[in-house]
Amino acid sequence: MTARLKPIVAQTALHQQMQQWRRDLHKHPETAYEEFRTCAVVEQKLRDWGLTVHTGLGGTGLVGVLPGKYAGDKHVGLRADMDALPMHESNTFAHASCHHGKMHGCGHDGHTTMLLGAAHYLAQNPEFAGTVYFIFQPAEEGGAGANRMVEDGLFTRFPIQEVYGMHNWPGIPAGQFAVHPGAVMAATDSFDIEITGKGGHAAMPDTVVDPVVVAGHLITAVQSIVARNLRPVDTGVVSITRMVGGSAYNVIPETVLLQGTIRSLAETARSLMKQRLQTLVMHTAEAFGAQATVSFTPGYPATINTPANAQHCYQVAMELVGEAQVTWNPPPSMGAEDFAYMLQQRPGAYIWIGNGDAQESRPLHNPYYDFNDEILPLGANYWVHLVQHLCR
Repeated sequence: MTARLKPIVAQTALHQQMQQWRRDLHKHPETAYEEFRTCAVVEQKLRDWGLTVHTGLGGTGLVGVLPGKYAGDKHVGLRADMDALPMHESNTFAHASCHHGKMHGCGHDGHTTMLLGAAHYLAQNPEFAGTVYFIFQPAEEGGAGANRMVEDGLFTRFPIQEVYGMHNWPGIPAGQFAVHPGAVMAATDSFDIEITGKGGHAAMPDTVVDPVVVAGHLITAVQSIVARNLRPVDTGVVSITRMVGGSAYNVIPETVLLQGTIRSLAETARSLMKQRLQTLVMHTAEAFGAQATVSFTPGYPATINTPANAQHCYQVAMELVGEAQVTWNPPPSMGAEDFAYMLQQRPGAYIWIGNGDAQESRPLHNPYYDFNDEILPLGANYWVHLVQHLCR
């Protein structure tokens, strides 16, 4: 039976402070590469606690450096994202967004606060050997801020050996964790399909090449990509999410545009789905006498944990909340996460912390979502104990 760790950040004054920090960040959301106020708030707190702070990484990102009390050659990076979503908040509580069209709808305000709580405690109690790097990242929501920080020298300027991330997860009860030994989140690619036919009068379809008909056949045909090309044990999603074409009831248009995404957990599946989509687009259009092209916009790579590092996270989580409260190897999400770029550079792991079940928490990216302040101490405790576990 696993011995339980004693909570460090409990229902104390620090928890109350963390709630105030979190709600302040929630009230003042800033979207990708505009996290100027958020960055300034984080920077000031880290400096007040005695950390060395490096700003400007990836634009509005920063890194706080804290050496332990004891000599050691361990260099560990802990990452939190800071940006909000470009969406309207429907909540009416006192800490609701004061910036119209911007909202912390994914809990990055909570992620930032939990890491700040850990930094605060460890700065006062540096009972570890080595150095911890507190990474506060901009632009996770579509802006690839993690990649920008990597390109800006995150792993060359700082000798980080392994890196860890954490995301709140609605649907998992508060007080629980989930840890994946491998794939956590999917790779994503966007695509644009442009179908060109010959427009004309809707009453004379024999004189046109109808791109709407081609689009209809393609929408159906792409559903076979996963069902009839991937192995049943593999995972992939192809979704057409937008269709643009036509301007009048009685006009068959010249062109139709289809847009959507491909999501996958393995590079082999990613390549196969893209190749099959290209083939279907070209030959379906050709069969109807039309022409079509497909172009891809690469998104984030898949988030893949290093098994040994995931095991460290699992051990710490079990010691915090008990084995029954930690799920090992749950199904991965087909959502995307740019922490993947950091895991491509260094071993590490990305885990989920429960934000509450369906009655307790709205889904991520929902206009009524709010981070659960009751889990702030647990998240901070996890970070503290992970540092103490790794830097012994």
